[in-house]
Amino acid sequence: MAVARKLSVVAIVVLIATISNSVFADPDLLQDVCVADLNNAVKMNGFACLPSFTPSNFFFVGLALPAATNNMLGSTVTPANVMQIPGLNTLGVSMARIDFAPGGLNPPHTHPRATEIIFVLYGQLDVAFITTANVLVPMTIKQGEIFTFPKGLVHFQKNNGKVPAAAIAAFGSQNPGVQVIASSLFAATPPVPDNVLSIAFQIDDQEVDEIKAKLAPKKA
Repeated sequence: MAVARKLSVVAIVVLIATISNSVFADPDLLQDVCVADLNNAVKMNGFACLPSFTPSNFFFVGLALPAATNNMLGSTVTPANVMQIPGLNTLGVSMARIDFAPGGLNPPHTHPRATEIIFVLYGQLDVAFITTANVLVPMTIKQGEIFTFPKGLVHFQKNNGKVPAAAIAAFGSQNPGVQVIASSLFAATPPVPDNVLSIAFQIDDQEVDEIKAKLAPKKA
């Protein structure tokens, strides 16, 4: 328990450091707080402000416990951005928790609006990002260690260990966005044409269709 408390304190320090030292992707705020009105139909760069707020608008308990990882990737991301914490609107920060089963993967993806800094709660992760010159920048990180993924670059995390792992991520945006490479290309709506994917990946149309079938959203 003492170790867990120490790790939680360090995770908070990671977020504070991100807030203090990052160049935010989001515009500067023009008032003390602007709690997001998530139901307002007006579209803008961010959200309209609620006329009043409560402490609960700045609170979220969703990162406290591990999420289930019994899915095809063996990982689950629990976001803590403006959609879960409306008080983050205009503040330029957010967090997430990533839980990994043994062998679990948070697949190659990008965050178009934020740099990410990740802190390992427990376990060990193989992480990497890929530069625009197609250079892989890998590292293995363990409990208590930190790694940074530059804004917009493709990156991933993999638990190659035999025990579960978990990490806390901090972002320099209230809504960093996420684009998973495989599902963006093979599960888009409307679909990316097969002949585009077959040429890009040097595979035949049948293989394209097989990948699309595997990545298609599950019907309820």
